[in-house]
Amino acid sequence: MRQARCTLVLAALVLGLTTAPTFAERNLVPTLERRFTVCPDRPAEPVWMQEIPLRQAYQRVLVQDIYRAHNLERIVETGSCDCETRFPSWDAAEAVFRESYASDERWEMLEASDAYNRRANAARTAGKAICDAAGNW
Repeated sequence: MRQARCTLVLAALVLGLTTAPTFAERNLVPTLERRFTVCPDRPAEPVWMQEIPLRQAYQRVLVQDIYRAHNLERIVETGSCDCETRFPSWDAAEAVFRESYASDERWEMLEASDAYNRRANAARTAGKAICDAAGNW
């Protein structure tokens, strides 16, 4: 009985190894190239944000949070979710960062990120409904 069980396990293992390549035919090689199905022509983050040292990544996160909050709030205010409204230039978010936060300490930037996340989350449900209707979510 034990030998029959071992034979079944071995057969299952062999069968699994011989059929595995049919499941692994997809190309799973990661790429840094970003492709979007919604608003594919969205502007890229500013170069300085992409090249920021890891120890200062909180600055990049703050600009991203400002960008997200402002965009969701603008969608709700205008009732429009065209690509220019949902993904505008990064200039306004960068300007807010430079004028209000660039000289702040790390902990102050983290607090500001938290506040912008709360603002974005407050606008998210209404913004998502508008963007769903427009096909841009």
